[in-house]
Amino acid sequence: MKSIGMNAKTGRKITDIEHIWQSCRDILTTLIGTRIERRDYGSLLPEMIDHPHNAPNNLRLIAATVSALAKWEPRIAIRQVNVTLGAENGATNIDMHAVRIDGPQAGNSLSINIPIGGLR
Repeated sequence: MKSIGMNAKTGRKITDIEHIWQSCRDILTTLIGTRIERRDYGSLLPEMIDHPHNAPNNLRLIAATVSALAKWEPRIAIRQVNVTLGAENGATNIDMHAVRIDGPQAGNSLSINIPIGGLR
């Protein structure tokens, strides 16, 4: 387990896989235009939080997820994205299957689950 980063909440060392998860979560939950000095950072997902949970909006969520991560997370290539309802009312999960494209871990598959709010 190679340490590559720092946990944003605790300040402790985290592994490269944990850092990728943390990075994906930060990218997907940051609204484009809200990060000072990097206005194009983030995704459109926060704008979709209160939209209905239906097929067209699921497709929009998938497109926003792939677009944001393709731009801001260079260590992975997304292979599949699924949008599922969470256990709590209004909770939504973004489930992704990706492949590492960096360093000695290149070619390894990983699954990433990012819980977000909204989408009833």
